[in-house]
Amino acid sequence: MKFTLECEQEDDGRWLAEVSQLPGVIAHGESANEAMAKTEVLALRVGAERLEHGVVRAIGISISIPTPA
Repeated sequence: MKFTLECEQEDDGRWLAEVSQLPGVIAHGESANEAMAKTEVLALRVGAERLEHGVVRAIGISISIPTPA
């Protein structure tokens, strides 16, 4: 399954990022990068918990993390 990370700036200037396919995987940040990083960490934690507790079955995964510029 592929997940989509969505990010937008709120009226108060903070950034909000979420993975809509994983309920509750949402985080705020002072920058878009901070919000997205927090959300990615949370998504990985949720995925690990689901595997650990047998909610989903183990399958091959591919994770790519961009290198800093």
